Amino acid sequence: MRLLIVEDDRETAAYLAKGLKESGHVVDHAKDGVDGLELARGQTYDVAIVDRMLPRMDGLTLVKTMRDEGNLVPVLFLSALSDIDDRVRGLKAGGDDYLTKPYAITELLARVDALVRRRQPEQVQTKLVVGDLELDLLSRSATRNKQTIELQPREFLLLEYLMRHAGQVVTRTMLLENVWDYHFDPQTNVIDVHISRLRAKIDKGFADALLHTVRGAGYCLRAVP
Repeated sequence: MRLLIVEDDRETAAYLAKGLKESGHVVDHAKDGVDGLELARGQTYDVAIVDRMLPRMDGLTLVKTMRDEGNLVPVLFLSALSDIDDRVRGLKAGGDDYLTKPYAITELLARVDALVRRRQPEQVQTKLVVGDLELDLLSRSATRNKQTIELQPREFLLLEYLMRHAGQVVTRTMLLENVWDYHFDPQTNVIDVHISRLRAKIDKGFADALLHTVRGAGYCLRAVP
């Protein structure tokens, strides 16, 4: 990752930069708020680590200016000011996290990693695949070996749950709670009926069976190795 340190104390900045570089990061350093703003304008950073008390432009003003200009780089404030009001001012100015001095470099590294993870968009799963069986969650369609499988709404939910737990034994209770939203045993053969219909649709006519009954335990959807 490429990180920006804005810190006026030379020894503190050197110590921090050393720890970050040893962890594999690329580090730029600005000695005051004005230089920090110029670097932030000219480079793309994964995280900016900003001291509160800076010459020429303090850290709060620096971050607020960055936000006003549309720069959304995650900011970790470092400061000896540890009162709740000081922390609140830092967050309201646009900071994403606030770490008080003195600090452990291990904690700072963990906070930097957390800021980067928070910034990354969550990967939304749109397709489930087990062997040659595919389930498209957007179009609500299923295919096996490129052949379309027509599923009723409940069959689709059942297959989705089994595919999300592929290779695992899924009990009848798990299916009742997660597919039918029953939190009691309805004393019917509803699961047996739907499993039988689903097995006929995804396994009949194909060389290898995917949906297996685990006697005394439940069901398992798994591809042939």
